[in-house]
Amino acid sequence: MYQTSTIKEKTKLFFMIFFPILITQVSLNLMTFFDTVMSGRAGAEDLAGVAIGSSLWVPIFTGINGILLAITPIIAQLLGAKKDNEITYKTQQALYLSIGLALVIILLGLLAINPVLNLMDLEAEVRHISKYYLISLGTGIIPLFIFNTLRCLMDALGQTRVSMFIILISLPINVVLNYLFIFGKFGIPALGGIGAGIATSLSYWLTSVLAIIILMKIRPFRDLKLFTKWSRPKVRDWLEQLKIGIPIGFAIFFETSIFAAVTLFMSVYSTNTIAAHQAAMNFSSLLYMIPLSVGMALTITVGYEVGAKRLNDAKVYSYIGISGGIFIALFNGIILYLFRDAVAALYNEDSAVISLTVQFIGFAIVYQLADAFGAPIQGALRGYKDVNMTLVIALVSYWVIGLPTGWLLANYTSLEPFGYWVGIIVGLSVGALCLLGRLLIVQKRYKTIIENSSAN
Repeated sequence: MYQTSTIKEKTKLFFMIFFPILITQVSLNLMTFFDTVMSGRAGAEDLAGVAIGSSLWVPIFTGINGILLAITPIIAQLLGAKKDNEITYKTQQALYLSIGLALVIILLGLLAINPVLNLMDLEAEVRHISKYYLISLGTGIIPLFIFNTLRCLMDALGQTRVSMFIILISLPINVVLNYLFIFGKFGIPALGGIGAGIATSLSYWLTSVLAIIILMKIRPFRDLKLFTKWSRPKVRDWLEQLKIGIPIGFAIFFETSIFAAVTLFMSVYSTNTIAAHQAAMNFSSLLYMIPLSVGMALTITVGYEVGAKRLNDAKVYSYIGISGGIFIALFNGIILYLFRDAVAALYNEDSAVISLTVQFIGFAIVYQLADAFGAPIQGALRGYKDVNMTLVIALVSYWVIGLPTGWLLANYTSLEPFGYWVGIIVGLSVGALCLLGRLLIVQKRYKTIIENSSAN
């Protein structure tokens, strides 16, 4: 990161940070994408099993990852305030916290997996695949959380191309591993959807090892001496990160879990409907990586400028990111509409599943526009370390407004399963408008604080 003075310089720096983040996020999402697509080729039961497993895992992972993500604005503001000497210490404390959180998730998962799956009205084979897909995935949770913490450090320092490099190496290896374990090659038994979990876990281990090697061997990271001079664990610093991270995590959890809840409600419909819903949702999640990446870039750039007390610069970055996210979403919507049949055919060869998937994609085109507006604003607010109101907005818009609307439309109108998608659109739209209002309030508040500080 470095200081900029003109809009042209800011736009250039923003997109230099944004594009590697986007490639990284898309590549990470492609791991789940290939899990789903390749499992679908193994059979509808494998696709449905991975769909249910993913719907349970993704909101938990993204919620916890929100806590890990809190280290990004912390480091970005330290960098902007020229307090570089504190960065290594803060990262080490974040690593301790990430390992602790991973162990908690593993323990809770082992206790809850059977009761949760038994509550769902699933076919026996789908339940079996979901269970062991999750167990396989769970063996990679610790390295995954370590990597995400190290990635937050790299990104906050403006070195987003490094994490991109790591994921670009890991992605093709993940595809090969999927091929080996899902379909059974070179003496490995064909494990279907369960094999996708094994492959992804191994990929998590690979990314973590690569990140550690780079941080130890390559400048400017090796100058931090992150793994040579360890500080003792300090609960005080964990609480600082948790204070920012828990609201971020819950806000993300409330957003992602509404999709999981919808998938669970879908369990009353046929296996074909579940498969089609998951296929459309999976591809839409891939598109969501664009506004999400814009938000992550804004957390870095806004946090850096806020740390340096250059509030006008922080505001300019916010508007660059929001307008860019909306433009890209409009472009995505056009492309997705034109190629919706081809996208649906990627997931399954059954004509009935393809037809249903095309219908779900129509709703996905609309809701990704609301996502493209809301996600960048959330990222900008994280840069200001303003996270508590975002949590409230997420809870109300998604769970008080969005999900009940979807349930009513699905159960009392002819929309049936598509009603849940209309509910998602309503919730995301309300949330995006409320987040915009919050951003304007925070920008005004920070300006007043800085002016009062200068006057004194």
